[in-house]
Amino acid sequence: MNILFLCTGNSCRSIMAEAILNDRTNIHQAFSAGSHPEQNVHPMAVQTLQSHNIATEGLFSKDWDSLQVAPDLVITLCSDAASTPCPVYLGKATRSHWGMEDPSQINASAEVQQAAFEKAFTLLQQRIDYFLQHHPEHLSQPELNTLLNKCSGLV
Repeated sequence: MNILFLCTGNSCRSIMAEAILNDRTNIHQAFSAGSHPEQNVHPMAVQTLQSHNIATEGLFSKDWDSLQVAPDLVITLCSDAASTPCPVYLGKATRSHWGMEDPSQINASAEVQQAAFEKAFTLLQQRIDYFLQHHPEHLSQPELNTLLNKCSGLV
């Protein structure tokens, strides 16, 4: 299953989700993109991934138009309370929304900002691990939708 994690900026949440899922499995392939990608991956996203021994080589912010593979599943990660609208993927794919705060928008000390990245990482890891533990490749469409909704509700 090709899984696209989608945000507006593609600089931290979707990048971390791509890296976490690809670190956890070789059955599925994760990608990430943004509707308005930033120039670079946020350095604290890279630092957070590396602190958990997750490879960061090859990660970069990219536009969804640059994807070489059509996703089977699109998971948006935008905050439900964000001032910018969450991107809408119009291609043929199963969709889910796993809303979460954007740690790159925290305007505080480096220590507080790093804690926000760690919190985002932990939530993504929890959702992705739960998703993979339930073997989505063997689920019917209604079962997959139920699993995705359960993942979204994990906090």
